[in-house]
Amino acid sequence: MTPTTATADAHDPASTTPDATDPDTIDLTDPDTFAGHDLDEFWRTLRDTRPVHWNRATSQRRGFWVLSRHADIMAVHRDDENFTSERGNVLVTLLGGGDAGAGKMLAVTDGPRHEQLRKILLRALGPRVLRPVADAVRANTRQLIREAVARGDCDFALDIASRIPMNTIASLLGVPESDHDFLLALNKTALSSDDEDADEEESAMARNEILLYFHDLVEERRKAPGEDLISTLAHSTVDGVRLTDEDVVLNCYSLIIGGDETSRLTMIDSVHALAAHPDQWWRLKNGEVAIEAAVDEVLRWASPSLHFGRTAVRDTEINGVAIRRNDMVTLWHYSANRDERVFDRPEVFDLGRTPNKQISFGYGPHFCVGAYLAKIEIAELLLTLREFTTGFERTGHAPRLRSNLLNGFSSLPVRFFPDHAGLAHDDETSGGQR
Repeated sequence: MTPTTATADAHDPASTTPDATDPDTIDLTDPDTFAGHDLDEFWRTLRDTRPVHWNRATSQRRGFWVLSRHADIMAVHRDDENFTSERGNVLVTLLGGGDAGAGKMLAVTDGPRHEQLRKILLRALGPRVLRPVADAVRANTRQLIREAVARGDCDFALDIASRIPMNTIASLLGVPESDHDFLLALNKTALSSDDEDADEEESAMARNEILLYFHDLVEERRKAPGEDLISTLAHSTVDGVRLTDEDVVLNCYSLIIGGDETSRLTMIDSVHALAAHPDQWWRLKNGEVAIEAAVDEVLRWASPSLHFGRTAVRDTEINGVAIRRNDMVTLWHYSANRDERVFDRPEVFDLGRTPNKQISFGYGPHFCVGAYLAKIEIAELLLTLREFTTGFERTGHAPRLRSNLLNGFSSLPVRFFPDHAGLAHDDETSGGQR
C-alpha cells in the first residue's frame, strides 16, 4: 500500500472552512457544509463549550437544538416520554412539518404500536432467521471481492459496496434481482446527492417511486404470499387488525433505505480508512484483532448517519438547558462517536478498541432493527478482504456525499493486491464450485 496516495484529497482543498471555533457560523442544514469541510474542530468546540447548542432560525426555517455529547444523546434516545419521533426523525422532515409515515412506519412511530411493529420486524430480522442469509451474504461478498481482485482496479463504492447490502435486504423483501440496481439508484437520490444541481424535488420524486414500486409488490403478495418479508408484513396484525397496504409499503421503504445506506457507507469508509492506516490493516490481516471489535470500530469511525432528531412533547431539560414543548432536538451521532468523555483518543482509528460504545445504530426503543444484519455484512467484507488480498490503495479522488444526513463517500477508486495463497485455499475448499 502507498499511504501518501491513500490519504490524499479527502476533502476539496479549494474549499473554505467556516470558523469552527464559532459554532454560529456553521449551517447544519446545508449539505455543502458536510461535503466540503472538516468539522471535527467544530464538534469538539460544541462538546467542550456548548453541548446543548441552539442552531439559529433563519427567514426560511425554524431553529433547533444540537446535541453533541454521547451521554446527552443516549439520554434522549432512551426518553420516549418527553421526546417523540412522530413529528419527524431527521432534519428534512422535522423542518418540513412532519413525516407522512408517522404512526405507520416503525422509525416514526412511538408507544405500543411501535412495540408491536418492532416485534414483527425482529421476528424476520433476528439471528435465527438470518443464519441462512449470512451464508448468502458470505458467498456474494467473496464473489465480488474475488472478481475485483482479478481485475486489479475497481470503484469499490460502485462495484462492491453498492451490491452487498442492497442484494441482501432486497432479497429478504422478495424484490426480483433484476430490480436491485433500479432501487439502489432511487435510494441514492432519495437521501443524498453528489450533484450540486440536484434538489429536494428530485429526492421527493425518488422517494415516491420507491413507495409506488413497493405498493405493486404488496398487491402481488396479498394475492400470492411467499416466504419473503413483504409477505410477512402483508399478513401481520397489530391489535388484531391487519396492516394496511400503506403500513406495509412505508415499512418496506424504511427497510430498503436503512438496510442499504448504513452498511454500504460503512463498508466504503472501512476500505478508505484501512487504506489510509496500513498499521491497522496489518493488524486485521494478521488476525491480531477480533472481527467483532473491528466491525464496531469501523462503524464508529464511519458514523454513516450523521444525525437523528426528536421533538419535545413537553417542557423539559437536557444537561441543565431548558427545552420547550415543540422544540426540535437533533442528535449528532458523528460527534457522539468521537466524544472524548467516552472514547480514549477518539481521533485514532483503532480496530482493537475496547470497550467501544459506538451508537451508529442508535439506542433505546428505536435501536436499528437491522443492526445484526448490518454487522454480518461488514464482518464478511473484512474477513474476505483479509483472506483474498494483501492490501489495497486509493487510486483516485474519493468525493464525499453532499448530505446533511449521510456521511461517507460516493466513489472510492482502489487497486487490490491479491493474496494468492488465500485465493488458492478458497479454490481448494470450494472444489471449484462458485
